[in-house]
Amino acid sequence: MRPAYPTRPTRRRGLLTAAALLLLAAYVLAGRPGTTAHGAVPAAEDRAPAAGDPPPDSFWGDTGSIPPAQNVLTVRILNRTNGQYPDDQVFWSFNGQTHSIAEQPYLDMPANSAGRMYFHLGSPDSRYSDFIEFTVGADAFHGNTTRVDAFALKLAMRVHGHDGTDRQVGEDYATFQESREATWRKFADAMPPEFASLSEVEAPYRIPSPGHVPDFRPGGQHAGYLSDYARSVGTDATTQEVFGCSGPLAGDAARCAALNRHVAELPQDQWRDPGLFYRQGPANYYAAFWHEHAIDNLAYGFPYDDYAEQSSFVSVHDPRWMVVAVGW
Repeated sequence: MRPAYPTRPTRRRGLLTAAALLLLAAYVLAGRPGTTAHGAVPAAEDRAPAAGDPPPDSFWGDTGSIPPAQNVLTVRILNRTNGQYPDDQVFWSFNGQTHSIAEQPYLDMPANSAGRMYFHLGSPDSRYSDFIEFTVGADAFHGNTTRVDAFALKLAMRVHGHDGTDRQVGEDYATFQESREATWRKFADAMPPEFASLSEVEAPYRIPSPGHVPDFRPGGQHAGYLSDYARSVGTDATTQEVFGCSGPLAGDAARCAALNRHVAELPQDQWRDPGLFYRQGPANYYAAFWHEHAIDNLAYGFPYDDYAEQSSFVSVHDPRWMVVAVGW
């Protein structure tokens, strides 16, 4: 388990700016097609779920009824929007086909290379959109959820193999249970002042990763946020290059991960210790947040987040089925 946020420098404790909050609330209300039974998250178990807890089996529906695949594995898409969108307004797209889950909740997934499946709420071209990515071989599934570019929709996936292997990744159960506005506020409150624009610049559709906002680009008001730290440990890279693991860090997963997690000043044999990550700033607190609120604290918050096995990547040999939960 990674450290609690109070171990970092002073954080921004205020809510979203009034304008951004009003905009978010307006869009949330406008985007609701009405409260229905569709997409409701099953009731919590006896205790309230904690950050990092996986969903209970009931969250994933009746997996025993998933039809066997004719190709590699069967994919089932679940509506877990807490009643905000009915099944006919939850859409998935893959390999040139688009369907609502009301008309087609299953996909018989063939072998493919570097594929993505996209999800939209409200309409097939809605800006409330996110994706998972994967490579499917003749007898294997390799894939992940990702927050490398942005957070847009709550997503979780469960992959099950014929040998009983079962892997779950994505947003945790507590995050799926709470409202979109609550998640947005929680993120805004968790960020230090330098990250304030992340929850505002594309509200209410997305929270972009820090390398995608002007504040951290060359010439931006926080352009030196990570570059000064990088230089202090012998790496000449811009803040945007550190967040994006690009430029001089493009082939150096260990060093880029260490800079994002603020452990680069430590002996290299400590760069793989999750208990040391994000304890001090400057650091990639955007990534830290999605780790804290992910199943088993595994997330892809920046491109080399798989260093030290911290990403949401799963690999299952001889897969049988995958369930993808789409939340609001």
